[in-house]
Amino acid sequence: MNKVKFIYNPYSGESTIASDLDQIIMIHQKYNYTIVPYRICNEYPISDAFFDIDEGYKYVLIAGGDGTIDSVVNEMKKRETDLPIAILPVGTANDFANYIGMPHDVYDACYQILNSDVKKIDLGKINDKYFVNVASTGLFTDISQKMDMNLKNTIGKLAYYVKGIEQLPNFRKLKIKVTSDEVLFDGDMYLMLVFNGQTAGSMRFAYKAKVDDGLLDVIIIKAGNMKNILNIFIKMLRNEHLENVEGIVYFKTSKLEIECHEDIVTDIDGERGPDFPLLITCEKGGISIIGSKIQ
Repeated sequence: MNKVKFIYNPYSGESTIASDLDQIIMIHQKYNYTIVPYRICNEYPISDAFFDIDEGYKYVLIAGGDGTIDSVVNEMKKRETDLPIAILPVGTANDFANYIGMPHDVYDACYQILNSDVKKIDLGKINDKYFVNVASTGLFTDISQKMDMNLKNTIGKLAYYVKGIEQLPNFRKLKIKVTSDEVLFDGDMYLMLVFNGQTAGSMRFAYKAKVDDGLLDVIIIKAGNMKNILNIFIKMLRNEHLENVEGIVYFKTSKLEIECHEDIVTDIDGERGPDFPLLITCEKGGISIIGSKIQ
């Protein structure tokens, strides 16, 4: 019988994945797969999940949010584990899973995975770390890192908006230099997002982004007067297009460099990212995935 490595975060979202375990095993057994589970916890490194990987494994099933997916993907790339991944979106932030069309119902998601083909997708890379959805820096990037976990799990994406609005009065200009073949930006900004996917906080910023084109979508919100910033924020909440909007730089690239000497952090899908300077690249076809609805 073929094997599936099932890596799950028991604390993701509403912590319901443990109660779904029997259903996950049952569905996979119907398709002649044996589930081999690994529970993510602080006591044991995620590398322990891969100690028994052999030719009998057909894919890695990940239950968690974007941060959990990133952790697994980074370990797989580090170990050169060449297996497809599949995603059960049970986290608070499921932007990438939503983008590729994964159902939130575990039963439906398992059947979609087991009845789909393997597809190659891109990965973003920021210095020596990979990301599946978005890397960011600026005034909003520490929201998820500073957020109270109970608030995050209780009201989900609304928590990000609440914390973001709280920060509006504290906006300050941030000096940054962004260099790519397509654009040179050397000036003041409030926020910068680099997308492999399309959404952040369930808001569809990078509506033109494609996960298999070998390019990343870059959005820079330039520093300006508060009226313009509020208008941009409203457009974001409404999921309106951000191209040709005053105060925004939007372009596609496969490689960019970022220099910044401000006291700000970087963020990779809700987790702390590397320090400046940054080299961000797109690894075309960097990983295989099962279950995606993207054609």
